[in-house]
Amino acid sequence: MLDIETIRNLTPGCQDKCFLNSAGASLMPGFISDEIISYLKQENQVGGYKAADNAKSLNASFYHEVAKLIGAKPRNIAFAHSATDAYTKALMSVRFDRGDVIVTTEDDYASNWIQFISLTKQFGVEVKTIGTDKSGDLDISHAEKLISSPGVKLVAITHVPTNSGLIQNVVSVGLLCEKHDIPYLVDACQSVGQLDVDVTQIKCDFLSATGRKFLRGPRGTGFLYVSDKMLDGRIYPYLLEAKGAVWTERDDFQLEEGAVRFENWERSYALQAGLTSAVSYANGLGIENIMARNAGLKKYFLEQLRSIAGVRILDRGSSTCNIITLIKEGTSREKMEALLSNANIFYSVSTLEWGLLDFRKKGTSWAIRFSPHYFNTYDELDKVCQVIDQM
Repeated sequence: MLDIETIRNLTPGCQDKCFLNSAGASLMPGFISDEIISYLKQENQVGGYKAADNAKSLNASFYHEVAKLIGAKPRNIAFAHSATDAYTKALMSVRFDRGDVIVTTEDDYASNWIQFISLTKQFGVEVKTIGTDKSGDLDISHAEKLISSPGVKLVAITHVPTNSGLIQNVVSVGLLCEKHDIPYLVDACQSVGQLDVDVTQIKCDFLSATGRKFLRGPRGTGFLYVSDKMLDGRIYPYLLEAKGAVWTERDDFQLEEGAVRFENWERSYALQAGLTSAVSYANGLGIENIMARNAGLKKYFLEQLRSIAGVRILDRGSSTCNIITLIKEGTSREKMEALLSNANIFYSVSTLEWGLLDFRKKGTSWAIRFSPHYFNTYDELDKVCQVIDQM
């Protein structure tokens, strides 16, 4: 069980507002921001190099804490400046040729789709999407048909999209990728920190995540998981730098053994310290406890929202998480935003360009997105529902 009162007392940002935007950038506990500031003060006194030397054990603990969180080993973990940074490094390790196929879904991130389209323009790669059933779940039989077809170079799936609470079946897709020996990339930026994400169950070769969302860490942080299979196969991004390899000859280098070959040498060690603290905090609370609390909040919130006349919940799929998207029939986006903001309710708006294919199917160009997390209270959810009911 989680001690919600203590958790909220450790989170200054939740004291004066109703914050339901953890899928955007969540609220950090005060001790995490304090740690970042403390590190920056040390850099101010001794310089960045010496501060990093003094914090070697803290820097090393980053890899252990993230590995513990996702069921990996420290050698499989690389620090990244964002989920997109991690995702791009993984994409850059696949050597695409004209006619190669990427298998993905219509519910993947806009940034990922833009990268896929860029690959089609530059290298002649083809992008194919897995179909869905009536509920919105992935059609696994169609997935196997695509994955087993000639020319597939990569399967790339977003675990939870940005514009929906849908949880995609990354485990079943992983089994297919393992069966057909196809590299598998999972974007877990919306799932890590709110769901149990275990790379041994997913069977992915790469997994990218951010620190700022449900992990409650600082912006400018993320991580990449790289499987032993990829590491032992000497896979690396086609643009390396001094953190990923050692320059040994005029025309040669020696790769680093672990996933650090995917890192940049330069990073904010203060922010890395903050992310380490956030991951350690999540590990200490227990992801099973976080999931149980979140499940209760989601169930209650959905029940209350569905009782309000005119509310249309847009999330599809047999399995959903703590991202809830909706519109209220007859109420404009501008009016909803104004009333929510006036009530000091923090939320996000998902628009067409962030979920182009999904929103076109749903017949909308926008949605209000609420993302309650374990530190939220049932009273806060009641407040939100009262505001929406009065619109």
